[in-house]
Amino acid sequence: MTLTDAPAAFGHAHDLPPVDAAKLPRLIERMRAIVGPDGVLTSRAEMAVYECDGFTVEKNPPNVVVFPESTAQVVEIVKACVAFDVPFMARGAGTSLAGGCVPVGGGVMIGTSRMKKILEVNVRDRYAVVEAGVVNVWLSNQLKPLGYHYAPDPSSQGACTLGGNVATNSGGPHTLKYGVTVNHVLGVEMVLPDGRVVVTGGPTEDAPGYDLTGAIVGSEGTFGIVTKVWVRVTRNPEATRTLLGVFDSIDDATNTISDIIGAGIVPAALELLDKTILGAVEAAFHLGFPLDAAAVLLMEVDGLEVGLQCVPGVPERCPHRDIGPGQCRTAASCGGRQVDGRLLRSSRAGRPGRRGRAPAGRSGRAGVRPVLCASGGGKAQEEGEGKACRSLRPRSGGTILDEAD
Repeated sequence: MTLTDAPAAFGHAHDLPPVDAAKLPRLIERMRAIVGPDGVLTSRAEMAVYECDGFTVEKNPPNVVVFPESTAQVVEIVKACVAFDVPFMARGAGTSLAGGCVPVGGGVMIGTSRMKKILEVNVRDRYAVVEAGVVNVWLSNQLKPLGYHYAPDPSSQGACTLGGNVATNSGGPHTLKYGVTVNHVLGVEMVLPDGRVVVTGGPTEDAPGYDLTGAIVGSEGTFGIVTKVWVRVTRNPEATRTLLGVFDSIDDATNTISDIIGAGIVPAALELLDKTILGAVEAAFHLGFPLDAAAVLLMEVDGLEVGLQCVPGVPERCPHRDIGPGQCRTAASCGGRQVDGRLLRSSRAGRPGRRGRAPAGRSGRAGVRPVLCASGGGKAQEEGEGKACRSLRPRSGGTILDEAD
């Protein structure tokens, strides 16, 4: 069986005529026979949440919403839709902002949220088998006691499903080092538009033949409905560090990003906050960000503990921005406040870092190892007080501080 054997899946949604109302009673009766009465929604009020995804500009309600619990039920639903000549589409958690699961032509919406079993976890061979409705973060939570995690971490990690991640090839802040969903999917089980089931790939690292799995990931359901996924699991890093860069211009921040990548350094995460977003985050969470900064760069590096230790002499290469007298903030005085645990929670769970208040002024003083805060009078503290840091050399107009345990 190859994907080329399948008929065209959906065509252009805007060209689909409305579903014949005369078909609906028999169609609904058939759906209830497949999944049970509690697995079918038909009232407009119940289906209101399914008329769009996170992109709320375009909306259109389906005629029926069905919740299968197995691949066999998905097969029967698809065959029924084909028999009644009714369009259908799959939906995970509806967190996408692309409008990909808006039922423009009405029809049957197949929700995979009840297909939520983690079928197998094999840390020896580093893979897991999950159903399409498993929430992304559930898998990492189950792997955590084993010292592993699932690397792709979309911003909606706490709600989005792995089937939806496969459909959209989701990423997250850690894609810079670890890649996107396609880099961690080993195989899929998929129901074709005519009801046949095909399996591509599997638990082996490199399956022979064409990379059909790679073609399916990111296809947004145009090939069929993914019901099961083989994913790669990743060992947790031994150590993690979170760095905070403060810049006087966005150009300085973006040029520093280029310098970091150009130097062969690949951070696990690298995200930029401009002045507008910085103000909004500070107003909401009161994390102590410098509101006079034009941009802030949040970086996370991970790997072996020995490779993340402070290197003597590095801080002297970078100017240190001081804060005013009486405004000293350290990780200890802030209660070990966790930057990425609070700022990046929507993107990623676990492995939080810590930092103190980013300095708000500027000092050209060299020869002093900067730490998480400055002492009264605007002078940088010397190593030995508080928690020591190192700074990487940024472009002019910025300082990068890295906490060292």
